Amino acid sequence: MRGPNFDSNGTVPLRRAHWRLVAVLAAVLMVVSAAGAVAAQALDALRASRTIAERFDCYVMVRGGSADASAKALVDEVNAKRRAIYEKRAKEEGVPVDQVARVYAAQVMQSAPAGTYFLTESGSWIRK
Repeated sequence: MRGPNFDSNGTVPLRRAHWRLVAVLAAVLMVVSAAGAVAAQALDALRASRTIAERFDCYVMVRGGSADASAKALVDEVNAKRRAIYEKRAKEEGVPVDQVARVYAAQVMQSAPAGTYFLTESGSWIRK
């Protein structure tokens, strides 16, 4: 095929606007990935400083009430993301959300860095 919209190979060439869109989307994906890595590093740093802890139900919490606004915001962000994952998985599996969260809690406990505090269901603290 030949014509104004086709190149010599018979395909439609990408215009500059398309390339710009591709570049913008790639940049957005890089920023989102970097933001996730930064959040994970911040979470680990707060765990190591004993500012936050993991709970038996796989949500994070401020430990001892002494955290700045950014730490509290990170706790809220992490919990919201986790809650969305648990709700989605629970719906897929046809089980209660808290059951899914407890399965994830076991995985978090294994993968959390040394020194992380965990609040047990009985209210006691353990440190990894």
